[in-house]
Amino acid sequence: MNRQSTSVSNNKYNSNSLIIGKPKIGKGTWIGAFTVIDGSGGLVIGKNCDISCGVHVYTHSTHIRCLSNKKFNKDNSINRDLIEKRPVKVGNNTFIGANAVIMMGVNIGDYCIIGAGSVVTKNVPDYSVVGGVPAKIMGKVEFNNDVVKIIKVWFY
Repeated sequence: MNRQSTSVSNNKYNSNSLIIGKPKIGKGTWIGAFTVIDGSGGLVIGKNCDISCGVHVYTHSTHIRCLSNKKFNKDNSINRDLIEKRPVKVGNNTFIGANAVIMMGVNIGDYCIIGAGSVVTKNVPDYSVVGGVPAKIMGKVEFNNDVVKIIKVWFY
C-alpha cells in the first residue's frame, strides 16, 4: 500500500496547519489543525497562546489587485505592488477559539479570549472576551488568586 502524506506543511507546530512567511511565535504556543497562519505581512504571536483548529490569521489582502484587473505585470509575473499588507499582533496567554478569523492590522492584547467563529476586525484590549461577526467585547477576564473568572459585560 502506497501511503501519501496528508500534511499541509512541514512546521513544528502542527503538520496539518499552513504557516506562511516567517511569523514570530512565542514559546509554549499551540496551533491546532487546519489553521492558516499568514505571516507574510508581519505577525507576532505571544507566548503560551492556544490557537484552535480552523483559525485563520491574515496579514495581507489581494482585493485591490484583483478588482483593478492588475494581477499580473506586462511580463506575466505576479503583481505584488498592489498587495496590501498590515501586521497582526496576538498577545501572551491568549485563546483563539475554533474557526475564528483575525483580519490584517489587528492587535489582540494579553489574556484574551476570542470566541469560536468570531471575525476580529478591530483591536482587542488586554483581558477582553470578544465574540461575534464582527467581534465585539462581551466580557472580561479577571484573576482572583489563581482562579480565572470570566465576567460578562454587554457593551453592544
